[in-house]
Amino acid sequence: MKTIKLLISLVFLNLISCNKSDTVNTPNTLVGTWKYSEMYADPGNGSGVFTPVTSNKTLTFDANGTVTSNGSLCDMSTASNASSTGTYTATTNTIIPNSCPSSNIIYEFSGTSLILNYPCIEPCKAKFVKFNN
Repeated sequence: MKTIKLLISLVFLNLISCNKSDTVNTPNTLVGTWKYSEMYADPGNGSGVFTPVTSNKTLTFDANGTVTSNGSLCDMSTASNASSTGTYTATTNTIIPNSCPSSNIIYEFSGTSLILNYPCIEPCKAKFVKFNN
């Protein structure tokens, strides 16, 4: 009888320990349009913070592995006056811009934001939020 109660308790604890918010970001999470919202630049002493930007720059990720932007994919520029394209690989969280293919950009998710980590000597990042048309 004690074994049955212990087994039921373990099953119950296992069920309540599962949380629906424990989701893994999949390629489908990335698909869509993202708007540039903040930039992070660190002078090398760890004091960098994200600061808001005024920009119309967007990134659009398609399910076929392509990414397009109305600005440069190669840098953190806020300009949105020239288009650029590239590819992304969800398994390695990497963007490879066509205009600077040797500068792979690593992306990550932070909450509902997409953060691009540019290949800088000091940390430099761009934060994007999902754009709902």
